[in-house]
Amino acid sequence: MLSASKHLLAKTIVHTPSQLINRALGNRLYSYYYNPNSHHEFSDPRHDKTVHVMHSRGVNVLHDPLLSKGTAFSIAERERLSIRGLVPPRCQAMEKQLLRVKRNLDACESPLSKFVFLAALHDRNETLYYKLLMEHLEELAGIIYTPTVGLASQMSHSIYRRSRGMYFSSQDRGQMSAMVYNWPHDKVDVIVVTDGSRVLGLGDLGANGMQIPIGKLSLYVAAGGIRPRAVLPVVLDVGTNNQQLLNDPLYLGMSHPRLEGEEYYSFVDEWVTAITSRWPDTLIQFEDFKYPHAYNLLSKYQKRITCFNDDIQSTSSITLAGILASLKSRGLSQEDLANETIICVGAGSAGVGVCEGIIDCMVAQGRVKSREEAYSRIYMLDQYGLLGNPTTIDDDDQIDKTVYRPRETPLDDRQHCYVKHDLRDQMSLEQLVKKVKPTVLLGLTGIRGVFSEKAIREMSKHHAKPVIFPLSNPDTHAECTAEEAFKWTDGRAIFASGSPFKDVLLPNGKLGKTNQCNNSYSFPGLGLGITVSRASIVTQNMFLETARTIADMATPEQLKEGILFPGVSQLREVALNVGTKVCEVAFEEGVATAVLEKGEILSEVVRNSAYQPEYVPLVYHPGHYI
Repeated sequence: MLSASKHLLAKTIVHTPSQLINRALGNRLYSYYYNPNSHHEFSDPRHDKTVHVMHSRGVNVLHDPLLSKGTAFSIAERERLSIRGLVPPRCQAMEKQLLRVKRNLDACESPLSKFVFLAALHDRNETLYYKLLMEHLEELAGIIYTPTVGLASQMSHSIYRRSRGMYFSSQDRGQMSAMVYNWPHDKVDVIVVTDGSRVLGLGDLGANGMQIPIGKLSLYVAAGGIRPRAVLPVVLDVGTNNQQLLNDPLYLGMSHPRLEGEEYYSFVDEWVTAITSRWPDTLIQFEDFKYPHAYNLLSKYQKRITCFNDDIQSTSSITLAGILASLKSRGLSQEDLANETIICVGAGSAGVGVCEGIIDCMVAQGRVKSREEAYSRIYMLDQYGLLGNPTTIDDDDQIDKTVYRPRETPLDDRQHCYVKHDLRDQMSLEQLVKKVKPTVLLGLTGIRGVFSEKAIREMSKHHAKPVIFPLSNPDTHAECTAEEAFKWTDGRAIFASGSPFKDVLLPNGKLGKTNQCNNSYSFPGLGLGITVSRASIVTQNMFLETARTIADMATPEQLKEGILFPGVSQLREVALNVGTKVCEVAFEEGVATAVLEKGEILSEVVRNSAYQPEYVPLVYHPGHYI
């Protein structure tokens, strides 16, 4: 461990010549974070300052959420920061503050009112906000994120109080490279960006989509340990096609239809160029982009910058983890994945992305002869039905009177991989379940009730423990509820959903255990591992190892009960395990740009890098910038 004096000097790495850094900090810190091939040097988050030195004082300190302690400023701090008399005289420790805010939070009568209360706390005291989240994560994750964040996004223009993050709009074209310097922090580790075109299962919400990056980054900090001052939520406001928002006088986004085609892609390209010109090593997470923009942007940038798409890759990772854990819950091994028969209802970016992750794992396990054989294990449906062969006639389905409807948009290359040439195109879910007898049913449609009673009862005839994952968010858009899944399988389902459902009391008095198969289990640890390793790109193996790591975390006793994941209260521990594994992959694949000294234990490096919400002493120094 470094001495206290070395802690104090950690921030000076940005401005101090290398020989002075080595003398002041020792080789261990410098060698870990200095990379001569990078554009910047980095302060090591393991040794963040135990004192914050500030260039301002007075009321500005109270109004800065990253610095404010509310009533917890000591008498000495109040004197040296010129805030004596500006806060109540009695100094209260964080424990008393937590008691106050939790009491007021509990008095809020609805999830949305709790969301607004927490947003206000976030805006005035980030340390206290994250302390509250971490101590009550299982209770509050559903407030700051799904399902409540869905309603908050729909109402964002009505509940707006204070700006957070950055907005880049169609009227800013040609100015973005200058605009990025309006952000007050020179160090940004993680950016979550959305264009609001496909928010959860709610569709086009335009600039209201900002609530999603804010919620995601709250989990990056609370679960993944990323520092609050090093995160940036972003909306790319390219307009909206949501006529209700366009007609609303309170809507805060651009009031024109969405940019499309080359105009859209050149807009995003200008933004990426601007961001990477100031923060070349930041991790960019693309969030809630509609199909096919989501795939097109990922394909364009994933080998050029440090980025990933949460809906395609992170959702794939946690879904794969759920399926692998369900194999163990059924008395099988993870290597039996290639023997599964999987139906995926939903052929958009999330559906295709989830299935590609499953295919990657099958191939990596070596239990299939080719990728094409792996594709044969998965049946995909879009809004028309099965992706099948329009020229195939199945004698078993002659009684079906459904009129064939040509697809408005042709299938793209990714979707074509899942076409079943031996089965009739547009078979219904019920017909397909009867035909192929799936072991796993995935829902990524955003449409309530897609999983019918007939389909699930048919599935349960053939398997003792049918695996049913309605993954759409929020809960009001889930393909079925937990109660329906357990009722239609006589209590035998292995159930996981995107948004949380309560356990279900079964007729025999036992509880049907529910799981939240949400990417809040995967992306915080991914971000932590990528940030600590300073990975230059995000590789597919990082997602694969994330899935395997999470799938191994439930105990045998939990698996026997149908519990696939640790509880939400353990998200920090999940993130630390995932972060360590992602770091290992980054170093093994040669994409890590951080340098570890021989003998350092990677798991300890990751754990010590994670942010802890504690107040630190504040000192005023004229002209000193933190």
